[in-house]
Amino acid sequence: MDFDVWWLSYLALGAFVGFFAGLLGVGGGGIMVPVLTSLFVAQGMPRESVVHLALGTSMAAIVMTSIASLRAHHKHGAVRWDVVRFIAPGILAGTFAGTFIASRIASKPLAIFFACFMAYVSLQMLANVKPKPSRELPGPVGMSAVGAGIGGISALVAIGGGSLSVPFMTWCNVKVHQAIGTSAAIGLPIALAGTVGYLVNGWGSTGMPSYSLGFIYLPALVLISVVSTWTAPLGARLAHRLPVAVLRKIFAGVLMLLSAKMMHALFF
Repeated sequence: MDFDVWWLSYLALGAFVGFFAGLLGVGGGGIMVPVLTSLFVAQGMPRESVVHLALGTSMAAIVMTSIASLRAHHKHGAVRWDVVRFIAPGILAGTFAGTFIASRIASKPLAIFFACFMAYVSLQMLANVKPKPSRELPGPVGMSAVGAGIGGISALVAIGGGSLSVPFMTWCNVKVHQAIGTSAAIGLPIALAGTVGYLVNGWGSTGMPSYSLGFIYLPALVLISVVSTWTAPLGARLAHRLPVAVLRKIFAGVLMLLSAKMMHALFF
């Protein structure tokens, strides 16, 4: 492949990720990481660095995607800012700490856990398990603890947290459209803390490709971000036109595809 084809690959990835970020309230890292890893290997980047580069670049790209997505959902009145306020401190701390762990442990056990968790969540959503009518969101301390867990796991696999926060909020009787919109807003502090963490952990690492900053590959970041900011609002508008049952099936389907992709990468 020549240089122009890499540009087109990053642009196409940005369009796809942005649309799903707006539609489902996810950051898109679960899509970006496996695709970027494959692209970086094909470009001849050092194999010992490609996964960390994919994680860091994905986190940085989620920043712009989250901003575009949360603005679109906010216009529809779908963001629970009270939830964002209480969960953000834990999100920031958990995500930043998670980047340090990710740079030091093997990815295989994490990937197995992530894939199994995604499969469980998707099956639960397809089964449409109803929460108890009396169940509510926890208080400020509980929300911070939940945020730390979501942030830590999100940093380890470079996701915007939607695959964790949307099921959690719907389990606590938050309406699915509000859960998706609020998840888009929660993705911003995850992305910011994750970006700083991967920049710090990759700073000074040897063998990094040109135009990289820590574990962030700038050409891919710029091209993905430019397109995703255009397509995220399109997905957000569609999210508010689809019925709840359809949104649940789409979300569950995406989670199952991500699980299958991760398991395939592990064993084949």
